[in-house]
Amino acid sequence: MDGNLYKIIGGIMSKEEIDIFQSALVAKHEVLNEDEKIILLKNLHVLEKQFPKIKSSDPAVKAVGAKKGDLIKITRVSEIAGTSIYYRVVVN
Repeated sequence: MDGNLYKIIGGIMSKEEIDIFQSALVAKHEVLNEDEKIILLKNLHVLEKQFPKIKSSDPAVKAVGAKKGDLIKITRVSEIAGTSIYYRVVVN
């Protein structure tokens, strides 16, 4: 049955892999590399622990392959507010 979000695998119903970033409601998520992370921390004069947190179990975090300690850049685009950038540190 095409279009179903579920399929039967070994008698257990499970979700198929879905690209969550295809939805306009999901913001762009990127993992910063170490150089980008150091520059950002220095420019903002903050420590990594001062950033808001995002769980490693978050679907977007899983989709970009981030792991505990990574810094995620989230870019949201809105017709009214324009482009907004947020940062989150990945925790368990």
